[in-house]
Amino acid sequence: MKPALFHYMRKPAIEPRAGCPFADTMVLNPALVRDPVAENTLHMLFRSTGPWPQKRLPGKLDPYPIFLGYARSDDLGRTWEADFSRPALAPTLEYELEKLQIRDVEGQSVVNYANAQIEDPRIFPVEGQWYVSAACRLFPGGAYWTGERPITDYVPAWAATEDNPVGLVATRNATTSVLFRLDLSRLIRRDYGHAFSYVGPLTDGSICENRDVYLFPERMEVAGKLQYVLIHRPEQPDRFAVGKGIEKPAMFMAAAERLKDFVTGKAEHTLMATGIFDWESSRIGGSWPPLRISPREWLVSYHGRNETLGYSQSFMIMQDRENDFPKIMHRCPERLMVPARKWELPDKFGCPCLFTTGGVLVGDTLIMGYGAADQKAGIARVNLHDLVAYVRQFDAQGRTSRE
Repeated sequence: MKPALFHYMRKPAIEPRAGCPFADTMVLNPALVRDPVAENTLHMLFRSTGPWPQKRLPGKLDPYPIFLGYARSDDLGRTWEADFSRPALAPTLEYELEKLQIRDVEGQSVVNYANAQIEDPRIFPVEGQWYVSAACRLFPGGAYWTGERPITDYVPAWAATEDNPVGLVATRNATTSVLFRLDLSRLIRRDYGHAFSYVGPLTDGSICENRDVYLFPERMEVAGKLQYVLIHRPEQPDRFAVGKGIEKPAMFMAAAERLKDFVTGKAEHTLMATGIFDWESSRIGGSWPPLRISPREWLVSYHGRNETLGYSQSFMIMQDRENDFPKIMHRCPERLMVPARKWELPDKFGCPCLFTTGGVLVGDTLIMGYGAADQKAGIARVNLHDLVAYVRQFDAQGRTSRE
């Protein structure tokens, strides 16, 4: 039987703060990490936005840049203190080409793909180093939920043609998933200016929109090489060789020897999963980074979208393979986390949405952060062993032994 295992807060963990410039309208999609010393303390990065008239261009409505804010809980996520005094990571919001530059971790001047919007953070370690991935745009959007302005409304004149120096990612104002190195100790001290270092893009926005990107916490041997492995969700799967002929929404994996190689032809891609259930009919993607549950297995949280049902969450179990990408062994066919509480249901935004972007394990309890109704942040809990046992009932296609 379907487990009644998930426990939710009766009210949002964090809500928009009226009068706070960077969090007036949305506070959602929180990433979580446990404090390395204080065992009852969790740290959060959340996505937020509000109108930003100081960067409005003549003849335009207010832009809505997207920020990452910081919050802290000292009781394992039951109550939260958010820092609404300033963002943890803010876009620079420049419009001139020569100002769209940033110094990366190697000291090189590179294109700042996080210039205007920094969305949906995921926090994860890779071999002892903490990272944050985020879906980013070069230019800000407007109040997109009103339908008044397209995402390209703030694309400057120099970027409106395909022959601009940045390419189609500027013309389309397309999402580029960006990786930051995170100094967790500085984040905890709220030394935000020194907590994040720009690594670079993980996806190429000129190919297609590509979001929900994060890495496995261990490098793996793939094609005879020890490589970094990530999960990504291209909006147009057939733009990749391994996605030719796929018309359904899909999740991919990619492997590369260097982090900077993911946006080059050196990266190897493979199909991970396609939408096979009704609730995944219009979108499927990873939710928060894989969790090791046995010497050879990973628990992977993922989401699906149906135009009527909106966004909901489920889980799969993947198994390591020798000299290859991990493989799905068990996939739950059911929506295990759905928007149901009043504050999770559509309000300003019309699509029902429960969207997890963070998970930490404390003992046997999996604590997850999620965005609700594209406006607020919530916390859910589940017993890991019970959840894993339930998912194991199903094979890779979501069938039980009785089917």
